[in-house]
Amino acid sequence: MTGVGVRAVVEQRGVDVEFDVAAGEVLAVLGPNGAGKSTVLHVIAGLVRPDDGVVRAGDRVLTDVASGVHVATHDRRVGLLLQDPLLFPHLSVIANVSFAPRSKHPERWLTEVDAAHLAERRPRQLSGGQAQRVALARALAAEPDVLLLDEPLTGLDVAAAATMRRVLRRVLVREGRSAVMVTHDLLDVVTLADRVMVIESGCIAEIGSAAAILTSPRSGFGARLAGINLVRGAGDGNGTLMTRWGAAWYGAYDVDPAPAGPAVALFHPSAVAVYRERPSGSPRNTVEVTVAELDARGPAIRVRAEEQPDGSPGLAADVTAESAAELRLAPGERVYFAVKTQEVTIHPGA
Repeated sequence: MTGVGVRAVVEQRGVDVEFDVAAGEVLAVLGPNGAGKSTVLHVIAGLVRPDDGVVRAGDRVLTDVASGVHVATHDRRVGLLLQDPLLFPHLSVIANVSFAPRSKHPERWLTEVDAAHLAERRPRQLSGGQAQRVALARALAAEPDVLLLDEPLTGLDVAAAATMRRVLRRVLVREGRSAVMVTHDLLDVVTLADRVMVIESGCIAEIGSAAAILTSPRSGFGARLAGINLVRGAGDGNGTLMTRWGAAWYGAYDVDPAPAGPAVALFHPSAVAVYRERPSGSPRNTVEVTVAELDARGPAIRVRAEEQPDGSPGLAADVTAESAAELRLAPGERVYFAVKTQEVTIHPGA
């Protein structure tokens, strides 16, 4: 098994990252469009040369800008699976899998991805899910040390994506192969990832276990993915967080003793009450917001406010359909979000 170490600066794309992937680990890379996620994969694959940095796979140095080392893509032993399978239309399935550099045991890998019965078909005879399984077999037939996945399930229907996840999980666990997976789908994170890295504006906003990111995110994107409200600011160590625009949030720290300094306040949309007029007395956390959108979520309506003054995702509240109708909520309306102090958790280190 082979681990991966990456330190890369790509100035033109505003990317500056440093991270490691342990041998046999699957790292999910998340972030908004244009954050630099695919650039990071392309640096590892050798498709993009960084302006500064080092890429290692196990004991092998693949890129070292200072020393002038840049191993060619086809010699890196790195497999890359994209959203587009990029199968050769004039070749059969088995020929496509055999075409991979250093391809070994193509029949075995077609069997491994449940595609042995497709061996003699041409790509035009395959469904989207079948084509992606064949592309995965081709990547694995080269026996890469590291597998890179760039949103390979995007565009597949629900059933095909579920099948592909099962195949990926089986292959990655059985082979103990390190993988870096760019995705936007929470199901990919839950079913495939050991750790999660969130990239925002070309830099790592947070990195940690999938469970930690989904329960206690520290980044705006991580919070929105997890469905949790996040407010950034400076904590005083005693349960108060002050935002850069002068709003105070009150809650309880998740550590004791709690340090003063950068922090985030987290709370669930279900804990937010919505009012037309500013409520009096408890709860202590009350902010005036502008409604940006409403989204039906089963029996509840999610009310999303416009983004916060620092550009973070807008706060969200879950209310019943009856409440939404009674309040006559609509985009552009000004309302008050209120949250009880005991519903807010403050985490140090924003």
